[in-house]
Amino acid sequence: MKKYAITLLLAAALLPALLRAQPKQEVRAAWITAVYGLDWPRTRATSPEAIRRQKEELTEILDRLKQAHFNTVLFQTRTRGDVLYRSDIEPFNSILAGREDTDPGYDPLAFAVEECHKRGMECHAWMVAIPLGSRRHAQSLGGRSVTRRQPEICVSYNRQYFLNPGHPKTKEYLMSLVREVVTRYDVDGIHLDYLRYPNRARNFPDRAQFRRYAQGRDLAQWRRDNLTEILRHIYNGVKRLKPWVKVSTCPVGKYRDVARYSSKGWNAFHSVHQDVQGWLAEGIQDQIYPMLYFRGNNFYPFALDWQEQSAGRHVVPGLGIYFLDPAEGNWTLDEVERQLHFCRAHGLAGQAHYRVKYLMDNTQGLYDLLQTRFYTAPALQPPMPWLDDIAPTAPDSLAARALAPGYTRLTWRPATDNDPVNPPAYVVYASDTLPVDTADPRNIVAAGVRDTTYVYAPVAPWMRRRHFAVTATDRYGNEGPAARASLPAAAQ
Repeated sequence: MKKYAITLLLAAALLPALLRAQPKQEVRAAWITAVYGLDWPRTRATSPEAIRRQKEELTEILDRLKQAHFNTVLFQTRTRGDVLYRSDIEPFNSILAGREDTDPGYDPLAFAVEECHKRGMECHAWMVAIPLGSRRHAQSLGGRSVTRRQPEICVSYNRQYFLNPGHPKTKEYLMSLVREVVTRYDVDGIHLDYLRYPNRARNFPDRAQFRRYAQGRDLAQWRRDNLTEILRHIYNGVKRLKPWVKVSTCPVGKYRDVARYSSKGWNAFHSVHQDVQGWLAEGIQDQIYPMLYFRGNNFYPFALDWQEQSAGRHVVPGLGIYFLDPAEGNWTLDEVERQLHFCRAHGLAGQAHYRVKYLMDNTQGLYDLLQTRFYTAPALQPPMPWLDDIAPTAPDSLAARALAPGYTRLTWRPATDNDPVNPPAYVVYASDTLPVDTADPRNIVAAGVRDTTYVYAPVAPWMRRRHFAVTATDRYGNEGPAARASLPAAAQ
């Protein structure tokens, strides 16, 4: 305990420097929860006007996230055996149009991906893996429910349906859903939730498969191996389709006991059979978002343990910001502030906020805190050198032309190694000094630009910067060298 108290004291002493030196590369993510309409949508798509309002509700969320320099959206795409995209396998979720298996008149996932990319943000398809909901819910899906179409891979436990991780066809079924999403949509990631057994489910009805497939392993190890095999199958399948698409999970926040702290009876390894550190060591994860919805010494040592066992992959702690709501818990804002400092002080890859509603509501001033103190400048995605470490070349023929009043149009030609199937995005920097320091995130004015032109529009004309740089970034987070240009002296 003394070790972590000292860490917090040091972080407090370094606070001014930490606020100034924001990382240039950092995941800043938020979960947009569709189940029960918790975050989105509020309006049911029952008419053209209602469709427009439903879309606007999402773009308003994305605009606010963009304004606070978030760069990653975890968009709920599959809930409990139903989905938020046009699928040949599972039905639409009723939250969209008011009834199960009813087309809302547009494709929500396609819309979310497009709108995220317009704003320079990544869109990850958040897919609930194992739970299928109550019996009543499964019945409401009718003949398109997996419980009807493939009953052999489904089990009933505690009045809920689940996919059976012990059945060999379960991984094939889940991969068929992932394949739909990856091949049809330009998603940046597949984010798997509830890839776990129910908590302490000693009587989970998988004994027949255990007797058939255990091959000498005990029940706990066999179950862990089942989840690992599902993830391995999905990870390798995604990489064969689109190797740049990130595969992540959001495991239980504590892996297991650490040297000085107990996980207090609930952890990933023992309680729900997730061998997450094994997944990281094997390299079948690009990122993990552990659900560290705890505070004090139930957060710090376990966050540090994930980082120390990351095998070089991205660890992005999920912060339980919903506890800032008095109806949910009795947290105060300084608890989240300390966790943000801790993540940065120990080099974790970023943070994710559960859920976006509490950002939109500015609960206890959290949104303001992020916008004015922690996320004051944009951040790029951390690279994934285990997949690719070759940076794009510089854009060609960068030119700056003054527009009135105070705007500047930048144009360039694509990087010479431009891939027409998977072209790079661009980062635009601006400064009043030469050379433009591309290592300083405060000079980033736009990231994730997917065109070869950009109009720089300062808050006020007299705040216009005169010198510019543009770099190319690929889908693996590699950033190439900069092309540079300045406004002509007469225009400055």
